[in-house]
Amino acid sequence: MQSVFDEGPFAPCPAPFNLAAHVLAAGEAVPDKIALSILRTTGAERWSYARLIAAVRGTATGLLQAGVAPGEMLLLRLGNTVDFPIAYLGAITAGIVPVPTSSQLTAPEVAKLLEQISPAAILLGTGIACPDTEKPVMSEATFTAWRDLPPADYAMGDPERLAYVVFTSGTLGMPRAVGHAHRAIWARQMMMRGWTGLQPSDRLLHAGAFNWTYTLGTGLMDPWTIGATALIPKAGTDPAQLALLMKRNDASLFAAAPGVFRQVLKYPVPPLPKLRHALAAGEKLPEALRQAWGAATGTEIFEAYGMSECSTFISASPEKPASEGALGWPQHGRRVAILGEDGAPVPRDTPGTIAVHRGDPGLMTGYIGAAEETAARYMGDWFITGDHGVMTDSGAITYLGRDDDMMNAGGYRVSPLEVEAALADLPGVQELAVTDVAVKDGVSVIAAFYTAEQELDSDALAALAAERLARYKQPRAWVRVEMLPRNPNGKLQRKALKDYALD
Repeated sequence: MQSVFDEGPFAPCPAPFNLAAHVLAAGEAVPDKIALSILRTTGAERWSYARLIAAVRGTATGLLQAGVAPGEMLLLRLGNTVDFPIAYLGAITAGIVPVPTSSQLTAPEVAKLLEQISPAAILLGTGIACPDTEKPVMSEATFTAWRDLPPADYAMGDPERLAYVVFTSGTLGMPRAVGHAHRAIWARQMMMRGWTGLQPSDRLLHAGAFNWTYTLGTGLMDPWTIGATALIPKAGTDPAQLALLMKRNDASLFAAAPGVFRQVLKYPVPPLPKLRHALAAGEKLPEALRQAWGAATGTEIFEAYGMSECSTFISASPEKPASEGALGWPQHGRRVAILGEDGAPVPRDTPGTIAVHRGDPGLMTGYIGAAEETAARYMGDWFITGDHGVMTDSGAITYLGRDDDMMNAGGYRVSPLEVEAALADLPGVQELAVTDVAVKDGVSVIAAFYTAEQELDSDALAALAAERLARYKQPRAWVRVEMLPRNPNGKLQRKALKDYALD
């Protein structure tokens, strides 16, 4: 038997279609229900569905009145606040294409992104870095006032048209602009059935930032699509308070990256009688962490695997838990395979590259402005993830690791080439290479290895890195070595860096 999962395609996305209209339709039927609670230890800021929908559709009106036309891109430079999902859905309501970016990016990093896209305008939150630009820049005072404007109609159209763009780091050392169609939200129904088990009565607490795509999808869009309640801790919430917030706010589901689960378990966890289960994605979940969570809470963590190009498409779920060591199963409606080097599916129980069929409704439309790079990610009808796995006779998939040098820092995939390019001219550094290094079971940090005439001040190097890179891309360890490991052809052997011991 070959390593192919195919139980038939998912229901086709209806047409005409609008992503925002799909997300908010259930809320239209329950206008007084709480759609979002932004949690503090002393209370919460609550948004009803009526208030949320009015803000989204008013924002759409404001964007159109500001001269941003349907089909044009809108760069979002917003903080970890409710401004982000309102602007995101407001743009899509109007048929405008939002481009979310991390608020941690520095101005030089944002300038590089602008080289790949040409947004018609920028929404800029207070205190968020942004380079000087000739593009129109709308301030917080401007775009928050739009919420009181009359509601715009949903711009209905072809579900294949571009809806939003997200950036992901690539092996070429530059972030790539990943385009997604309106139909991408339709595909998330497969995730709800095959991973989250979301129900309209749920109260899902997601520990990520508003402007992280994991939070945006699992923590906000999915609950709103079925009329559930999203719970998001206020920016800066101490991980020690997360379990208490779950208890006080009757969270029935908890979603986070594995590193957050680890932080929560450092502190006493009170009884959580309303919690049904937890959800993990962003990086591989260590089995020891899964077991520790179960012992502390009496609930399971269900893991999912995905990427910016296709979100999550392999997962475990309450209806079908994963066996120990396995990620789970391809979600029903997906077509997934494990391919060999020739692009053909390998026999079951044979390692290969994880691939998803090009007809998947959640798959990207392509890398913006990079047709050749887009084409290079396909082998026939298969999109190649670049990650290795194995499919058992039961159809379960075990993750074996990535076949490139991409680093994983707190759930973010980071290109070492991008970090090295930013740090290439550090004073006193002759050569520099970075990789992620395990510091204990299930915990990795980005480490920078450099050659120099003498040991350099790590604090000074870290300060310079902070000026050039978002926090999650910054090395946490600086190690002077006599020489960087290279093969006989002079090529850096990055994996050999992982063998260096860190103090």
